[in-house]
Amino acid sequence: MNIKFKKLNKTIVKCKKCPRLTSFIKKISLEKRKQNINEKYWGKPVTGFGDTNAKLMIIGLAPAAHGGTRTGRAFTGDKSGDFLFKSLYSVKISNQNFSIKNNDGLKLKSTYITNILKCVPPGDKPLNNELIKCSNYFIKELDYLKKLKVIVALGKVAFDNCLKIYKKRYEIKDKFHFKHGNKYLLPDNKILIASYHPSPRNVNTKVINIKMLNLLFKKAKKISKL
Repeated sequence: MNIKFKKLNKTIVKCKKCPRLTSFIKKISLEKRKQNINEKYWGKPVTGFGDTNAKLMIIGLAPAAHGGTRTGRAFTGDKSGDFLFKSLYSVKISNQNFSIKNNDGLKLKSTYITNILKCVPPGDKPLNNELIKCSNYFIKELDYLKKLKVIVALGKVAFDNCLKIYKKRYEIKDKFHFKHGNKYLLPDNKILIASYHPSPRNVNTKVINIKMLNLLFKKAKKISKL
């Protein structure tokens, strides 16, 4: 990992800018979930991970309460992550089809995974000022990934918040509509692709299936020339 990312990640992990989120993370880490009762929770903000020379970025809104907040790695140790990594393995972006804990041998091919918000919010609903305070970290990730070509946003909330951040930096007149597979050219020449979130609810109600996600990542691979 390069020096800029090391420095950024140290800052993220120590961040306590949002008292509501800091106390919520502490609460989760102490109370725990029944099946994880004997585990020690990470209990801090969760950084992005992957290849810092990435051409592809995958973003969610925030870490899961008993996923990333427990394991210390985004999309790791929860059902959404299970579905995501099956797909990434199928399309040869990851070297294994699971991600259960930090340092479990997972490697990503020219891909970086992160969340717009680095802490889990109560009810999965961040406040606007929390998103604003945290957006600086996401902006730095975008700036430090010098070879980045494509951003895949998992879910409408991640898609909308990514656009909000871009609109503060650039003048955007085009209308962006969230629909699975829609792709848009951003002002810095990156391509933003919308994806339905691989949450258990979306999977169980057949809003998304593995074939749909595989096709989307194949498209993302082709555009970013992975």
